[in-house]
Amino acid sequence: MKDATVSARVECGVKAEAEDILQRLGIPVSVVINSLYRQIVYRRGVPFPLTIPAEPKTLDVLTDAELNAKLQHSYAQSLAGEGRPFEEVFDELEGGLR
Repeated sequence: MKDATVSARVECGVKAEAEDILQRLGIPVSVVINSLYRQIVYRRGVPFPLTIPAEPKTLDVLTDAELNAKLQHSYAQSLAGEGRPFEEVFDELEGGLR
C-alpha cells in the first residue's frame, strides 16, 4: 500500500529532461522513484557507483596516439550526426562559469 510521499528539489532542466524521457518510455516518475527505493533496500545501498570521475587529460599530457584516437572518434561521431552544435556546447560551458 502506497501511503508515503517523497519530496525533493532538483534542477529544473534535469527534471524536465528526465520526465520527457520517462514519458517517451511510458513510465510514470513514481514508478522509477519506487523502483530506486526498492533497489536501495534490496542492495542495502545505492544501486550504482558513487565515485569522483577522473580528471580528463589535457592536451599537454596526451600522447600522439591518444590524441589521434580522440580526433578520429570525434570525426566519426560528426559524420554520423551524433555531435552537438559547438555553439550549444560553448553556451553550456560558459554557463557553468557564471
